[in-house]
Amino acid sequence: MTQTTSIEFACPLWRRLLALIYDLVAVLAIVMVVGLICELATHGELITSGKQVHIAWWYQPLQATVVAAYFVVSWLRGGQTLGMRPWRIRVTAIGGARVTVRRALIRLIVAALPLSLLLLAPVLGLRMAVWAVVLGWAIWFGASLSDGRRRALHDLAAGTEVRRIG
Repeated sequence: MTQTTSIEFACPLWRRLLALIYDLVAVLAIVMVVGLICELATHGELITSGKQVHIAWWYQPLQATVVAAYFVVSWLRGGQTLGMRPWRIRVTAIGGARVTVRRALIRLIVAALPLSLLLLAPVLGLRMAVWAVVLGWAIWFGASLSDGRRRALHDLAAGTEVRRIG
């Protein structure tokens, strides 16, 4: 009888990235629905324009919370987002155990850190700030190319791994 290790089930980077593209579509849909509900609730006053565009102070934190909840709840309920299902991959703790709330939150926060580079937009311009975010995520996911279990930086920080299933 041979013993299998988690390395045998490690998910290749290309699968993770394709799942992320699928999740981007799901996130865009979620953001659009939340935006519509907020527009209806504020009778079209969510975003106002005049000399300057003004967005309600609570709108962006609400959107961030809803998107964060999508990922955390998905990881806690079976370890899969909508994007991970067709690619047959799952987030687990090291060794295959279910992800805990603590691990899911750490994973989310560390994975989202490159988004903080958008704060450089007033200095660098929006285009350069977006490229800085892309570069940040390339570094985050690039770490998986040198890790035996193919873990990205957010997996290393949270003690999680993405595994192929089935």
